[in-house]
Amino acid sequence: MPKIPFNLPHFTGNELDYIKLSLQTGWTGGNGSFTQKCESFFKEKLHAKSVLLTSSCTDALEMCALLCELKPDDEVIVPSYTFVSSALAFVRCGAKIVFADSSKDSPCIDADKLESLITSRTKVIVVVHYAGIACNMDKIMCVASKYRLLVVEDAAQAIDSYYKGSLLGTIGHLAAFSFHESKNIQCGEGGMLVINDERFCKRAEILWEKGTDRAQFFRGEINKYGWKDTGSSFLPADYVAAFLWAQLEQLVQIQERRIEIWNQYYFGLKDINQIKLPNIPDYATNNGHIFYILCSSGIERSKLISYLKTHGVNTAFHYLSLHKSDFVKQYQPDSYLQNLPFADCYTEQLLRLPLYADLNSSEVAYVINAIKEFYTIKESI
Repeated sequence: MPKIPFNLPHFTGNELDYIKLSLQTGWTGGNGSFTQKCESFFKEKLHAKSVLLTSSCTDALEMCALLCELKPDDEVIVPSYTFVSSALAFVRCGAKIVFADSSKDSPCIDADKLESLITSRTKVIVVVHYAGIACNMDKIMCVASKYRLLVVEDAAQAIDSYYKGSLLGTIGHLAAFSFHESKNIQCGEGGMLVINDERFCKRAEILWEKGTDRAQFFRGEINKYGWKDTGSSFLPADYVAAFLWAQLEQLVQIQERRIEIWNQYYFGLKDINQIKLPNIPDYATNNGHIFYILCSSGIERSKLISYLKTHGVNTAFHYLSLHKSDFVKQYQPDSYLQNLPFADCYTEQLLRLPLYADLNSSEVAYVINAIKEFYTIKESI
């Protein structure tokens, strides 16, 4: 019986060589040569106004929140079905979070219900491209334009995925990416802020450098640097960027393999009537980040998790609806009482299957057969 982990970080083979090169430069802090190589790569690929590597996606989201210049009681719309960082960054700025439901067909935010959540205090819409599948950005940007709102794309899972031919992370005013070890491209812990609106570029660099104009100083643009604004130490060490560069060199190959695995799951499981498979709208592409199934209930999901574990397959459910969290119950008790049925549905029924670049086809087939066996047994009882 094989032992199949839920996730296994992929290594290209060049990570240690590039880390060594980084250390040999004598510059182990942030904003070194490998940081600049990675930023240049993404700036060109995304046609962004500016790109800044960060220590995590959470850091990138916190920079987004600071750039939005929120005041106490300003409102930020955030999907309930997401990781806590999507909301936490804005809570720390004193904003009130207005939780939005997922859509019936996707864990992504329901764009059709956005307008009903907007008040005179709304300032920002945060959208999360769950599993690397795009939200309906035309509808979202239309609403944002109508009410003069900022849009932040939480693109943590969305590297190299598209909406109507545009790369995710290039449509909103700001975007945040993750390079956590669970992501397609990873460096253990890491993230990136993408700026698509020129007005945020200069301040973002100051926030990134502890509130100083230090980056300009190192470029030789000024002869001294000082404290200019709020901020923090958001930069990763350059040897972390060296690790990331080794991954970026094989972005195409990694993506191709993950999509192959995703497709093998999809076509291997599509005839099981008791589960639902991911829906990819016509406007979106698939980057092979997550393959999930929807069970008919939480009880069924728990039984399937246990069955697969006894057969050597490790799976994982995902987010718990944020509007029902202990923190929100204390911080925003009115939000705790919201009725967001689809977010709760995904909380109870969504199950993620193993998906990583080094997962081989026979292992994927084994997982598929184990799921089929579970439902065959279930039907016979």
